[in-house]
Amino acid sequence: MKKVLGLALGILTAIGGFVDIGDLVTNGVVGSRFGFGLAWSTLLGVVGICLFANMSGRVAAVSGRATFELIRERLGARVGLLNLVASFLINLMTLTAEIGGVALALMLASSVNYLLWVPVAALALWLVIWRVKFTVLENVTGLLGLCLIVFAVALFLLGPDWGEVVKQAVSPHLSQTESPATYWYYAVALFGAAMTPYEVFFFSSGAVEEKWSLKDLSQSRMNVLVGFPLGGLLSLAIAGCAAVFLMPKGIEVSSLSQLVLPVAAAGGKLAVAFVLVGLFAATFGAGLETTLSSGYTLAQFFGWSWGKFRSPARAARFHVSMMICLLVGIAVLMTGIDPVMVTEMSVVFSAAALPLTYFPILVVANDPDYMGQYVNSRLVNIAGQIFLVIVVAASLAAIPLMIITGAGK
Repeated sequence: MKKVLGLALGILTAIGGFVDIGDLVTNGVVGSRFGFGLAWSTLLGVVGICLFANMSGRVAAVSGRATFELIRERLGARVGLLNLVASFLINLMTLTAEIGGVALALMLASSVNYLLWVPVAALALWLVIWRVKFTVLENVTGLLGLCLIVFAVALFLLGPDWGEVVKQAVSPHLSQTESPATYWYYAVALFGAAMTPYEVFFFSSGAVEEKWSLKDLSQSRMNVLVGFPLGGLLSLAIAGCAAVFLMPKGIEVSSLSQLVLPVAAAGGKLAVAFVLVGLFAATFGAGLETTLSSGYTLAQFFGWSWGKFRSPARAARFHVSMMICLLVGIAVLMTGIDPVMVTEMSVVFSAAALPLTYFPILVVANDPDYMGQYVNSRLVNIAGQIFLVIVVAASLAAIPLMIITGAGK
């Protein structure tokens, strides 16, 4: 059990990154419109986030400092500020959507309008961040989020033609109603969602929260190699359920309730109960992750005291900044804006900003002043450079594709 809990940071980070409110619906939309034809994009994103998250965790374990803090120190205040502005604004958009995601999950369970749940969700996030220890936070939300494995179970119970599944995944075929531009828009969106910047910053800061050192390098690798592929598997299972059950019926996912339909058909009320717990845990965990990431990036850039290992009184600006972010999220959502749309937009803008996150991480992970003998190996650097090319390509394509396709419409 202790070994399982030792992987909770990776599980929480991955579930928060792969199956937050926007990703849940986006995977459902992709499955219901393209079948298994975009599985490759999710898998590519899993490989990329594993590569850079492992660097980020290793940097924290070797140096004892968070990656964002070292980026500012190593590349200077101007580059650090550019990184801060891009990542913070995207993170704030995502946090807003996650508050809405928690509210939507509660609405699904209670039939009470989600706007009434918005302030309750934000207050709950704040109370957990303020009062609950980091290890308890990551263990409970990370492990409860595993209830979403019911999507994988439901996919098998639905009994797809696995030969056809492989055929769609290996050789995608667009229907007459879908354009190549729309296909590539969702490919970039899924890739950007898998490599959202806040994941690596949260993972690195979480490693500092847990006081990782050189002896924890193997734990860091296991967190990455178990947590992130698991998040990718859940994403594929969600898309797969939509592809097998909803696509043949011509149902395009636009809400959480539609996303649950395949699970209800395959597993009945018990499966739906697991889904509801998993949806709440995943969106709440993503809310905690994005709230903390907002505080981490601000505090690490400006040199404030930070971390849940410090009391709120000893890290006052860190905690106040998170409170303000939550209040901003409430204010935006109470205008009636669709939280799913906010997250989908944040995913696209996240893809556009990816180079600002991953190039600096590659630089820091190769700096012997911070890393000593634990700098990247030649093989890791080659893989990192290949992914940087992919990241730049996705970044350049994200906004034009969003404009051309009307955000995938």
